Amino acid sequence: MLYNAYELQRSVFSGAAAWASITSELLSNPALPFGYTGVGPVMASALDVFAHATAPRGKPAFDIKSVQVDGVSHRVSEAIVMHKPFGDLLRFSHDGLPENAPRMLIVAPMSGHYATLLRGTVARMLEHSVVYITDWADAKMVPIEVGRFDLDDYIDYVIEFLEFIGPGAHALAVCQPSVPTLAATAVMAEQGNPCRPATLTMMGGPIDTRESPTTVNDVAMQRSISWFEHTVVATVPLTYPGAGRKVYPGFLQLAGFMSMNLTSHLMSHYAMFKHLVIGDEESADATKAFYEEYRSVCDMTAEFYLQTVETVFQLNSLPNGTFVHRGKVVDLGAIRDTAILAIEGERDDISGLGQTKAALTLAKNLDKAKKKYFMAPNVGHYGIFNGRKWREEIAPVVDEWVAAHEGRASLKAVA
Repeated sequence: MLYNAYELQRSVFSGAAAWASITSELLSNPALPFGYTGVGPVMASALDVFAHATAPRGKPAFDIKSVQVDGVSHRVSEAIVMHKPFGDLLRFSHDGLPENAPRMLIVAPMSGHYATLLRGTVARMLEHSVVYITDWADAKMVPIEVGRFDLDDYIDYVIEFLEFIGPGAHALAVCQPSVPTLAATAVMAEQGNPCRPATLTMMGGPIDTRESPTTVNDVAMQRSISWFEHTVVATVPLTYPGAGRKVYPGFLQLAGFMSMNLTSHLMSHYAMFKHLVIGDEESADATKAFYEEYRSVCDMTAEFYLQTVETVFQLNSLPNGTFVHRGKVVDLGAIRDTAILAIEGERDDISGLGQTKAALTLAKNLDKAKKKYFMAPNVGHYGIFNGRKWREEIAPVVDEWVAAHEGRASLKAVA
């Protein structure tokens, strides 16, 4: 019923958004008299904001056409190099990269948003590296006969992607995937897998949520798993290929994040309205671009979501040494040669200070020279991997860390 009710609401708002957009254009058309009245621009701006807020959205494109390196523009190529039911492996490269350029796997979150949320992360790392990224599928689009996808499968996917890229690659996990990527690194290390990453960078990841708990942590701790299962898990309607699959809908994830900073979101839209009224299209378009991506959401499988809530947030299995993959306890002590960089934002309200840094202590057998911590001053969660401070202050730290541990990368040419 929950999903069907949402679909009904989405259909209604889709029509309303279309009419609002048309009316807004009419009111601001210079060939018509409305635009020359005091009320016309105000009404047109209000309708434009409403239309943008309620319009339906699909999966965005990365749309990275070129990158600038040392003042020179290079054309970017994008390709799907591996296809799996619950996610593709994408590769980005450009003709300005040397043959032995570092290879970087960016592990995107499976948390309601598409991998394109990391467009800025990909574009910046692409300047000096061949970049691969996990492009996770929208669970409602995966037929139920394909089967389950849980935390074990996520780890298996990361391992398989690293094996495809080959020995000497580097891994960068943003937020939620820090846990499964760290676990995958430990599993590969214990097995002596030659494709274990040369470096692992984790940014704003919930490795140990007992450190500086945030609202996200509090919500996960206040309810039982059965409450989550019966309250936020829904069944995909018949209108989608994944009909019948149990999922945590993306629209609920978005509603949760919006409610955490509702005042801020309302003020952003009010500011967009004011910019439109005075004709400041550039500022309004910047806000629109952010929310165009932010509101593009997808579903995740119920089993992955519930397992993550319980294992990562409620039981703190990884720091407690009880995290299990395929029936075997994951030993973080097995990590001995993957250099680990932990990055946190001072103002992160999703993964609090110390949560990601905990990984450096948990990798107890890793030499101190292969551990590094960087705290980005005055940076919130999304600023860690997008925006000016990411490009100018954080990414250079990642570049330096990768360059300092490129020894094993020469074992295989670019895949």
